[in-house]
Amino acid sequence: MDDQKPTDANGARILHPDRDLATVIGDLVAVSSRLARLAASETGNAESPAVWRTLAVLRDLGPLRLGELARASRVAQPTMTKLVHALDERGWVRRLVDAADGRAWKISLDPSGLAALDAWRAELGEALAPWFAGLSPDDVDTLIDASRIVHERLDLQPARGAVRPGGVA
Repeated sequence: MDDQKPTDANGARILHPDRDLATVIGDLVAVSSRLARLAASETGNAESPAVWRTLAVLRDLGPLRLGELARASRVAQPTMTKLVHALDERGWVRRLVDAADGRAWKISLDPSGLAALDAWRAELGEALAPWFAGLSPDDVDTLIDASRIVHERLDLQPARGAVRPGGVA
């Protein structure tokens, strides 16, 4: 594969002519899904991906009402009700009275839920490390940069109308 990066007439870097940004992002999403499936297989973790996704949503967005949490986790509200009940029984989430409406509840991530999520992420990293063992330091730096860029862009998501605490999708 040609390692030369395309440039414009002034020598400034440009996207490869066959790789527009939408295609690159689509590839990134697809390979991320493939990586997640591989990680689940390699760890042998039988926990539903919805559990980890829900805990991660609560970590990232903070306390949410049940409907908001269901939308952010991309599951139906009855499914989220069952999931929250199971997570509550484990002590991984807490139900908090919504200060804006005393009749409503918000679901919050408990420190034990955060610890479980962190342990799962460490397990994923350990399980997948052999798949990436031969990477050069430059390739590792590229992965670090790509991860940082994706995190930064996703951190902008609430400003673009995503589910926010007290908001709607």
